[in-house]
Amino acid sequence: MSSPAGASGAAAASEPQGTGRRAALLALTLGLGALGGWAATLLNLPLAWMLGAMVATTVGSMAGLRLFVHRWVRGPNVAVLGVMLGGSFAPGVVQRFGDWTVTIAGLAVYVAVVTALLYWYFRRFGHFDRVTAFFAASPGGLNEMVIVGRELGGDDRLIALVHGARILLVVLAIPIGFMFFADYRPSARGPIGGALFDRPLRDALILGACAVAGALGAKAIRLPAAFVTGPMILSAIVHLLGWSDSRPPAFLIGLAQVVIGSGVGARFAGVALGTVLRVLWLSVGSAAVMIALTALFAIALRNAADTSIQAMILAYAPGGLAEMSLVALALAIDSAFVASHHVLRIMMIVIVAPLIFRRFLDRAPPPKP
Repeated sequence: MSSPAGASGAAAASEPQGTGRRAALLALTLGLGALGGWAATLLNLPLAWMLGAMVATTVGSMAGLRLFVHRWVRGPNVAVLGVMLGGSFAPGVVQRFGDWTVTIAGLAVYVAVVTALLYWYFRRFGHFDRVTAFFAASPGGLNEMVIVGRELGGDDRLIALVHGARILLVVLAIPIGFMFFADYRPSARGPIGGALFDRPLRDALILGACAVAGALGAKAIRLPAAFVTGPMILSAIVHLLGWSDSRPPAFLIGLAQVVIGSGVGARFAGVALGTVLRVLWLSVGSAAVMIALTALFAIALRNAADTSIQAMILAYAPGGLAEMSLVALALAIDSAFVASHHVLRIMMIVIVAPLIFRRFLDRAPPPKP
């Protein structure tokens, strides 16, 4: 399965040609995502706009629709999430950093164990080559793992599919699991954020500046997940200094959820159904391993930090920084703790994973055709 014939033109990699065609496909994708999100609200599902959009666009992709979300559409919406996450860093949060030493060390162990187990899993059952198996096994950093994996000779199409399926499965499983096993009731909480025009102009300008300057600055210095981490860092500074206590309005947060969910589902567009089903089947097994290890680490370390078991699970769950942070916000679960651990996890993976591969596994893989 190192180079599936049907995977050419995978949605995660290819972009449609022509401005008009891109705009039409984007409108179709977001329209389908919004319809799925609306249906999910009728079913009273947790994190309805994101999960509904994700499911609707995944089904549409696998049914043969050509779906597409440009990174410059996703980026600003993810920046809204970054600003919102920064608002979780009240002055008291800084005092908690020292309490997270054990959970951060445990996170490093978790990343190493997951990567080692899933590397063996993809080699043994997926018959992936060494490079593809290693970067598909890393629990996070989808875009970074796709880019680095291809540069080192891996199949970026398979890596993108595995990570896209991982995010889809984990983000679906965890909030729904909370609903059934943790007595979470979506209707019991109001929407995140307030009305569109209920904040002072000064606060709106400050939050907007955090989004723009944070994203551009983080991208310039090559921070991982720049459109989340940059705005989150600036917003955290603003809120820690007491310059603002506002968050983005509920409308923008809902729109961000639709865009993020639709982007995950659109990654499956243009890929042969047989390839998608094979990778999804493998990803079900890998996601089960990740979720099981997440639960084990969360239980083992639950007393090491002043937070809940739900926050521990979300902090370790390999569902993506944007996605897991949205879950934490929607469920009113210690989002500062969750977001901080996800940023650290991504940094560990993006910085350390290529070094480990080159040191222990690189044996001059054959060049890509």
